[in-house]
Amino acid sequence: MIARTRRSVSRTVAQLLALCLALVIVSAPPANGAARSAAPTFDVIAFYNGTWDAAHISFVREANQWFPQIAAQYNFSYTATNDWSRLNTANLAQYEVVIFLDDLPPAAQRPAFEQYMRGGGGWLGFHVSAWTDNPGGWDWYHNQFLGSGAFQSNTWGPTTAVLRVEDGSHPSTSRLPATFTSSVSEWYSWSRDLRTNPNIDILASVDPSSFPLGTDPNQTWYGGYYPIIWTNTSYKMLYANFGHNAMDYARDVPLSSTFASEVQNRFLIDGLLWLGGATAPPPSDPISPTAWYSVVNKGSGKCVDARAAGTANGTAVQQYACNATFAQQYQFQPTSGGHVRLNNRNNSSRVLDVTNVSTADNAPIQLWTYSGGNNQQWQAVPETGGYYRLVNRHSGKCLDVPGGSTADSVQLVQYACNGTAAQSFRLVQQ
Repeated sequence: MIARTRRSVSRTVAQLLALCLALVIVSAPPANGAARSAAPTFDVIAFYNGTWDAAHISFVREANQWFPQIAAQYNFSYTATNDWSRLNTANLAQYEVVIFLDDLPPAAQRPAFEQYMRGGGGWLGFHVSAWTDNPGGWDWYHNQFLGSGAFQSNTWGPTTAVLRVEDGSHPSTSRLPATFTSSVSEWYSWSRDLRTNPNIDILASVDPSSFPLGTDPNQTWYGGYYPIIWTNTSYKMLYANFGHNAMDYARDVPLSSTFASEVQNRFLIDGLLWLGGATAPPPSDPISPTAWYSVVNKGSGKCVDARAAGTANGTAVQQYACNATFAQQYQFQPTSGGHVRLNNRNNSSRVLDVTNVSTADNAPIQLWTYSGGNNQQWQAVPETGGYYRLVNRHSGKCLDVPGGSTADSVQLVQYACNGTAAQSFRLVQQ
């Protein structure tokens, strides 16, 4: 079943949710004394419908929580509205970026949007904002601007996908690994092959390792080429195929979050900054490439440790009570693109390695001779309070203490980034 015909939530519940959304106009920074002293570098307005499909309503709700947080962090303003009449020439002149969260505009507002885009405005669209079974109904938008034509098929149920970055030189993808695991979504395919359109730059597509993609055998992709993120080089725009949460429809409870993938979030942040004409401030990195550090987990207070002080290939990397031995000391040696190899002090040629070059959750971490593999490279992503997430370059997943355990000798794994203390580490210089 396609998204527009799936109605597992009652009309009454959907209307109530829509009413709740309509009562909230989200704006960051606030217009009162709590606002930052610095004026926002650019302004974003997000349009949504919020009245059909609980999965899309859930996405809208969390988007209108997540984007204001990012706006405060990166100094832009974010306003969300379900009043599509505000998509007019005079109002759009106040904004550098327009977002379509879960729909496309009514016919009366379409000329103003086209004029805005032709005049150099920025646009970010999610998932169902490209959906149509009648692309001729708005030919410019579906066939020229997006280039995708009509909806053709979808996966079901919603799952993560391993995405392959096709163009790492674009500002929105320059900080992404070669492949990464997305957040959970339903995925759409289209009637037009974007690879044949000279104006379309496909930024990321489904990696073949994702197949089969889906859980319903009748709505699963078993192979093929599926673009997920792209831009039209004639405009300042980005389209992202994701934006559909997994749901327990019977209870109207979300089972996933579109913002659960830290790597995918990087695309959204850097993409928005590009659309708004801003640049990401270079992070201040206090990590010395020559120093040795103990790596201490926030949840357990224990150190990343080479089991039994081993140095052989295949030595398990575990957590253990901190003891200041060389088995618990690591050097963050830069490789490329903001990534590092984590050398063990007992043998600096041995590094933290994801076993079997896996992209799966719970793949164990071991020591292995460094050979330049992306599964042997990590990005230290700063958090608050001096902590870091360690994100693997190959999988896009985080170094993790399984189950949030506090026990000694628990082997570390990689797992989808989720912001928990089990994936948060501080560095203690030795």
